[in-house]
Amino acid sequence: MSTSGDALEQRLDEMEVKLTFIDDAVQALTAADADQSQRIAALERALRDLRGELSSMRVAQADDPHNEPPPPHY
Repeated sequence: MSTSGDALEQRLDEMEVKLTFIDDAVQALTAADADQSQRIAALERALRDLRGELSSMRVAQADDPHNEPPPPHY
């Protein structure tokens, strides 16, 4: 009987070790996900700012590129 009890205890120990590794992996993935979310949010803000700057530059120029004369080789 002690042999089956020892085998059961060994299996439980192995499962606890595996669960610990899985828990560590989940925590690492959660941290990576949070980091990626922050980076994406920062990139979205930067893109929004650049679009705003480009739009204001176009308004400041007030020149419509379609109104420009064609290049000399036409």
